[in-house]
Order: sequence, then structure tokens, then C-alpha cells
Amino acid sequence: MKRLALTLFAMLICLACIGCGTDKNHRLADASLDTDFWSFYCADPGCKMEDVWSEQGGVLICSGSPLGYLYSQADFDDFVLKLQWRWPADKGPGKGGVLIHMTGDHKVWPKSLEAQINAGDAGDFWGLDGYELSGPLGRTRAIDHEKFGRLTNVKKTQALEKPAGQWNSYEIRSDGGTVTLTINGIVVNQATGCTPIKGRICLTSEGNEIHFRNIEIATLTGK
Repeated sequence: MKRLALTLFAMLICLACIGCGTDKNHRLADASLDTDFWSFYCADPGCKMEDVWSEQGGVLICSGSPLGYLYSQADFDDFVLKLQWRWPADKGPGKGGVLIHMTGDHKVWPKSLEAQINAGDAGDFWGLDGYELSGPLGRTRAIDHEKFGRLTNVKKTQALEKPAGQWNSYEIRSDGGTVTLTINGIVVNQATGCTPIKGRICLTSEGNEIHFRNIEIATLTGK
């Protein structure tokens, strides 16, 4: 009986600890344009946030033009970011992305690690403007771009994008220098040696309408 009681106590402790790997959670689904969380950069200095971004029924809508991004006012290092995105069915797929670890000056495009959403390339990683990362041989390449600086690309392992009009899920886990990317429940990419490991989170406007919803950020603890 004593052993059974100890076993049940241990099980309760384990259940209580489920989810202890997260600390502060930010749920943005019901206040997608919360200006306490988001700020805005646009390549056109005369552009306003509401010219590009709007919120309808819990869906964050980006018109795609002018180029730029929403960015978190806070910096994040170890975290899990979850969101859903889709291309509007009546306009078809285009270009977009999620930037993490963004540092330095605001511009198109800032130093950061991009989790690509471009149609056909969703799941790729791009290290922008000299951002450092490593990936498996055969899926990793680096190029020097005259305008965008040093770019490092790690290709996804498989294509899992859904057709325009359907929602896709992204989970981006940043843990130390390792970033793992999951699309629709399946891991499609992982980068190591990511530097820097702390910065802002951005949603890009890249010329095409794109929708986001159910945006959640949970910071990791116990490091």
C-alpha cells in the first residue's frame, strides 16, 4: 500500500510538470495588431501600419504592399512560436515569411533567420544579411548578394504546403543555437550554430496578400 501511494504521488508530480518547459505565453489571436506587442517597419516612410495590416475576426491580413514587416517590441531567445498562415483562394500563393532573432537596423531585409513561406519553398531557412547558421551537407548553400549581403540557405526535407485557401500550421522552436521548423505537424528543417540567438520576431509583407491567425509565443525555461 505504501509503495502504491508513492507511485501515485510520483505520477501526480509528473503530470504537474507537463508544460513546465514554458514560462511566459503571448497569445495574439484575439488582438493581432496589439501595439503593445507589435511595431511596424515599411520601406515607404510615408506608409502606416493600417495601410498594410488589418485584423478581421481574429485573422491578421497583410496586403503585401509596400514591403516591410511587423516586429515584436521585445527580443526573444529560447521560445516556441506557433501560428497558422494561408494564401487567399481568390488571389493564389505568393511570397511571405517569418523572421526570428532579428537584430540591427530596420531595412528590407534585416539581419535575421527567415522561416520561409514563399509558395513552393515553405520550410526553407534563410540566414539574411550575414546571419549565421549551419545545416546538412547537400541542403545548405551560401551566396553573397549585392543588395542583401551574405545569405545562407538550408532547404526543407519535404514539401507540405496546402493549396491556397487552406490553413497551414508553423511551429518554430528556438533552443540555444538550434532552430527546428515544423509544418502541419511534421519536422521539415533544422538549423544549428544559429547566431545571434536572441532578437525580434517579424511577420513580413513581401508583395502578396497573406493571412495569419492563432499566433502564440511561449518562452522556454529551465535552461
